Amino acid sequence: FSPGLLVVAGSFAAFRLLNRGLERLVPPPPSARRNRWKWRNIWTSLAHSVLSGGGALAGFYLHPELSKDLVGTHPPGAHSLVAVSVGYFLEDFVDMLCNQKLHQSWELLFHHSVVIVCFGIAVLLHQYVGFALVALLVEINSIFLHLRQILLMANLVHTTCYRLNSLVNLGTYVVFRIATLAWMTRWLFLNRHNVPPAAYAVGTVGMAIMTPMNIILFYRLLRSDFFK
Repeated sequence: FSPGLLVVAGSFAAFRLLNRGLERLVPPPPSARRNRWKWRNIWTSLAHSVLSGGGALAGFYLHPELSKDLVGTHPPGAHSLVAVSVGYFLEDFVDMLCNQKLHQSWELLFHHSVVIVCFGIAVLLHQYVGFALVALLVEINSIFLHLRQILLMANLVHTTCYRLNSLVNLGTYVVFRIATLAWMTRWLFLNRHNVPPAAYAVGTVGMAIMTPMNIILFYRLLRSDFFK
């Protein structure tokens, strides 16, 4: 029994409680009251992105050895952060499954399934924690993606705040999402002889799924915020 599973369970419960209490902490504006669960869901996701994205940057700063050994190095804080993210993705998976129709959420459910499997391996085996932490750098961009959704739901599209967020969102998308995933794919390819076949297969499939999904989302963002 891995202690990491306790962190996963605790994280799931904490994000569930946060989700339930968010409507009182951040009351939805009139434009979002028809979709209250979505309002709570986005704010919960934003909280995770701030925690995990900031935590990933802090992890590489405090433990520079992580960047030299993405497989074997697993400082307790970094390992716990990956476990916390597994708990969040499980909570978000359940939240969408209970509140949204399958044809509206299948892409994210699929995405979460891949992340849960990949991060779950790192948590259980105490390996590839550094690689998982690189993946969590993507959450820095997710902060601005979630802020964008909040501004949309609050009918603040025609504001300077939305425009500024759109620009920062696009910039961080290229740096922390597209470039990070490209670097991870390259790392997997260069280290294919040092990674066990099963782990290499999971990582390769994960990258093969994530890359086109993120390119499609990038196109949608460009079309929606800049090409209208």
